[in-house]
Amino acid sequence: MREQAWRGFRTSGRRSGRRGVVSAAIAVAAAGVMTMGVVAPATASAAAPRADTVQQGLNALVRGDGLPAALASVKGRDGRTRTYTAGVGDLATGAKVPADGQVRIGSNTKTFTAVVVLQLVAEGKIGLDAKVETYLPGLVRGEGIDGRDITVRQLLQHTSGLPDYEGDIDDDTIRHRYFEPRELLDVAFRHKADFAPGKGWNYSSTNYVVAGLIVQKVTGRGIAAEIDQRVVKRLGLRHTYFPAPGDRTIREPHPKGYHRASADAPLRDFTEIDPSAGWAAGGMISTNSDINRFFTALLAGRLLPAAQLAEMRTTVPIGDTGAGYGLGLMSRPLSCGGVYWGHGGDINGYETRGGATDDGRAANIAVTAIPTDEAVTKRLEGLVDTALCR
Repeated sequence: MREQAWRGFRTSGRRSGRRGVVSAAIAVAAAGVMTMGVVAPATASAAAPRADTVQQGLNALVRGDGLPAALASVKGRDGRTRTYTAGVGDLATGAKVPADGQVRIGSNTKTFTAVVVLQLVAEGKIGLDAKVETYLPGLVRGEGIDGRDITVRQLLQHTSGLPDYEGDIDDDTIRHRYFEPRELLDVAFRHKADFAPGKGWNYSSTNYVVAGLIVQKVTGRGIAAEIDQRVVKRLGLRHTYFPAPGDRTIREPHPKGYHRASADAPLRDFTEIDPSAGWAAGGMISTNSDINRFFTALLAGRLLPAAQLAEMRTTVPIGDTGAGYGLGLMSRPLSCGGVYWGHGGDINGYETRGGATDDGRAANIAVTAIPTDEAVTKRLEGLVDTALCR
């Protein structure tokens, strides 16, 4: 992926001067002021008002910020769901953006993985404060890195100090190569620990690779199968799945995803990639509406017992952003008061932002290229706030 030197935190854990792979760049910002005066090719569902601020915001992301396409699903205070699109789904043909099309959801996958881990905690099969060594003896080792000192909770909350592997895998490698999870750990453990366990916070996808391996060790089944059985089928998320090894496609109607290595580089079609470098940290595919259903159901207690949901929602502050990181779940302040809960994600070709509130509102927005400018990501975050606060 492209170089990142953005201010604030990014949940990919990308290191300055290193190249990232699969990330969830969640630059938490106050709602930005959208530039609404430009018209871009766009459509909205019949239920959406003509002057809808969400539609205007998507138009601005396409025309003003140069993103190929943007699409959204919003469940409002009235309980109605509205679907939006802007831009084109294929730059070569000019094809329309499929309404509620599938996209790669990047690090939203972490929340699915965390839910499975916490379900196993509730079943007494994993101890939240047990050491990683209990489940993966001898695996987590490196300079300042020792699985005997790191807890499962610290993995899920990014307080383990484990270094990230993402910056060491370049764009074309992620596009074509299949990685076994333990290969990703080998890459990560070439670096020393970021800090001693429990002594800091730093976003690292390595944590969720280790968590996925713990799930597999405890259950005897792959993380994809556990997510499918315990979350996807349980909620009836018909458009959500974890790609099989070697599957570089997106199954259902989808806008093409594009990537540029730098701000002045041309867009390249990155729709078909091998998502194995994301694995339990970022490999899944879904739609905006399915993601809204997932977060709404999670907050409503349909996936976890009350005790484990409370643990998931217990956050540590992320700098002075006003955001907090729980166990695979983030809280972000709303301009209209309160917070919303979600995650967000990016992977070459797609970026998604959104979440849900405790009273049932939900919004998720996807764009078909990772912005190369921090200001664009802030406008995308601001549009989520707009959708949830109107």
